[in-house]
Amino acid sequence: MFDTKFAIVLRDDLASWQALNVTAFLTSGIVAGAPEMIGEPYRDRAGRFYNALSVQPAIVLAADAETMNAIHRRSLDRGIRTSLYIEEMFQTGHDAANRAVFADFAAGDAKVVGIALRADKKIVDKIVKGAKMHP
Repeated sequence: MFDTKFAIVLRDDLASWQALNVTAFLTSGIVAGAPEMIGEPYRDRAGRFYNALSVQPAIVLAADAETMNAIHRRSLDRGIRTSLYIEEMFQTGHDAANRAVFADFAAGDAKVVGIALRADKKIVDKIVKGAKMHP
């Protein structure tokens, strides 16, 4: 049905609140980079409107720290722009602080806790190799 795949990979040792928070942040980044992913507003029988949702489902996966780093590397090697969340961002409280702490790290030393990408299905499958379905 879709030529692309939208995948979110979370480090497998996150607390539930962390996994949910990271998923929300990563999803917003992918949607911001691909506004065509948003459908039409929803409307109930009484005529009330609700926000539009993504037209494409996301697959949510989990991986250990080593696999997360490999996924990050593979995305960089293929030139795929991703949404990335690093461990140090849990210590901040707003967007500017998140970007500041993010800028302190290079790709090789970032403690990646979440990554999301949307690209051709075959490319995404190769990049997320080693991740498993999130429990």
